[in-house]
Amino acid sequence: MKSTVSAAELRVLLSEPKRSKYKAKKTELDGVVYDSNAEANYAAALKIREKAGEIGGVEIQRPFPILINGFSVGVYKADFCFIDHKEDGRLRVIDVKGFDTPLSRFKRKCVEALYRVKVEVVK
Repeated sequence: MKSTVSAAELRVLLSEPKRSKYKAKKTELDGVVYDSNAEANYAAALKIREKAGEIGGVEIQRPFPILINGFSVGVYKADFCFIDHKEDGRLRVIDVKGFDTPLSRFKRKCVEALYRVKVEVVK
């Protein structure tokens, strides 16, 4: 059974913005679009801390390839990475989550095992 869509209905369907799976709203801050308002708020706080000299080397969406026995099985993208000067220059990896899925927990565990860093979840 075929269903047809009129040209007017198609225009309406195509003009609707794509909704996030977990209802997060993309938010722009200083010309950068973040996946959620929570991420944008965290980025704003990082900017303040960076200006104060507490942290440095802030990276957004840093990829961590997940390699097992020489084969790429995926990539984990950290929301934020930075050097914390207050903690003896330790690399901090941050994942801002509104809703945590089994897949994201698994990827974090892989990154922690492969790269020997602690991925911190911020809600």
